[in-house]
Amino acid sequence: MGDCPFCDVVEPVLKNGLAYARFDKHPVNPGHLLVLPRRHVPGFFDVSAEERGAIFELIDAGKALLDERFRPQGYNIGVNVGKVAGQTVMHLHVHVIPRYRGDVADPGGGVRGVIPARQHY
Repeated sequence: MGDCPFCDVVEPVLKNGLAYARFDKHPVNPGHLLVLPRRHVPGFFDVSAEERGAIFELIDAGKALLDERFRPQGYNIGVNVGKVAGQTVMHLHVHVIPRYRGDVADPGGGVRGVIPARQHY
């Protein structure tokens, strides 16, 4: 896709036949990775089973790389699907976000924090 910033496989940190991983250009935390299918597909539910497997393979490999290089104490793994869910680039990308003790005052609720009023239960 001509203007898709993720269709150009630039500086992959990890790769396999169907997917690749690169560092996020606007990281939430040090080591923030994006894992993407090579094929241009808009969302998580649009990939084939083989592509999904390739993506999960790189999530595991990415964790191993980040554990060695950055030594985080935890992870958030997330996918925004559709504009209403916050997706701004319509090429599937899975965020692998290393988490560090003290990076936020209260990490309770984790990904539930996308709707702050529902973060704590």
